[in-house]
Amino acid sequence: MRFGSAVKLIFTAAAGLALAAGALAASRPAGTSGNAAYLGSFTWRSPQGWFGGFSALEIAKDGQSMIVISDRATIALVSLQRNEGRITAAEILGANALLSSRGKPLKGFAGDSEGIAVTPDGTICISYEGVPRVACHQTAGSRAAVLPRHAPFKALPGNKALEALAIDSRGHLFTLPEGAVTPGGDIPVWRWNGTGWSHVFSLPRRENFKPVSADFGPDGRLYVLERDFGILGFRSRLRRWSVSASGLSGEETLLKTPMGRHDNLEGLSVWQDSSGLLRATMVSDDNFNGFQRTELVEYALPDSIGGTVSP
Repeated sequence: MRFGSAVKLIFTAAAGLALAAGALAASRPAGTSGNAAYLGSFTWRSPQGWFGGFSALEIAKDGQSMIVISDRATIALVSLQRNEGRITAAEILGANALLSSRGKPLKGFAGDSEGIAVTPDGTICISYEGVPRVACHQTAGSRAAVLPRHAPFKALPGNKALEALAIDSRGHLFTLPEGAVTPGGDIPVWRWNGTGWSHVFSLPRRENFKPVSADFGPDGRLYVLERDFGILGFRSRLRRWSVSASGLSGEETLLKTPMGRHDNLEGLSVWQDSSGLLRATMVSDDNFNGFQRTELVEYALPDSIGGTVSP
């Protein structure tokens, strides 16, 4: 999401404290709880004017490339270099503006792109926050095909709407908001099954964390990245669930970081490397703020289980 001016002022005023806290936390990896194991971080820089504000990513099956989007409607293909599994370089192979259904570059409120899901045939689907909707592109440079807007989307808060998008093994899309909850206080999850939207289940909301990204892993489970913000920076949490026709089960908190351990982690991709290791790769949104940084962060996840089927 794009933080409001008040939050930016708070973050700018506390920048020195946040950087110091980040350095301290990095030297104390034991401060991170959960069963995920830290693999490494890469600070990604580029002089290109559009660079920054990354809100979602999709890692290729071989871990050697990724698609990323910024929250200003830019999509890029990136090659990754690794040394002993850790990211050591990221090269931008191409980038372009996301297009509207009329073929025009998206701008402003309508271009607040937040979540990404790639279908088996390579179609790229994007969830948007400013004007809540999901749109799909046959290629990165093609015009959008906007899915019918679900009635509840229209009531979502403008800057905390469809933050996350995921696709299951059957090609069904799942989206959820950052700042809206059900009457019971839980996080609603809506599914597009190819013909219509439905509210399939809700995630229990715990503490002050809010969802910012989601992905179905190769194990069939739903992974949700969440974020909290304070005067010393950001903290992140990663939860997962098994999903079946009867709903959710087996909630696990895999990762919960102390404040400042990483930057503003906002994008998540869960994949399995050639050795069978299940990995969570995350990217941070620097809010186009010089006091923040774009990070690619990776954790190894506990062993996967089979047999889960989406509803």
